[in-house]
Amino acid sequence: MLSSLFPLIYGLIFLALLWQAFKVMGRGFSAAGRPLNAPPSRNDRTGKVTIHPELLDGEGRLTEENLLTVRFSDDDEGEPADRAGE
Repeated sequence: MLSSLFPLIYGLIFLALLWQAFKVMGRGFSAAGRPLNAPPSRNDRTGKVTIHPELLDGEGRLTEENLLTVRFSDDDEGEPADRAGE
């Protein structure tokens, strides 16, 4: 009995995950086609600009500290002095 239900359950779960994947890809393609200065989509949960909590100090203001940033690049880009025009 269980062996006959397994392919059906497997197929249903596969189709559900496939549907979810296409929905996510569709959102990505629609976001890529939109200009950067376009208004936020109607699906935005707040409509406001949100700031990551680690950028705020103890009182909730933007921190004035220098932030450590890391840039990962390909080896074929050359040295930073070679890319002074960026």
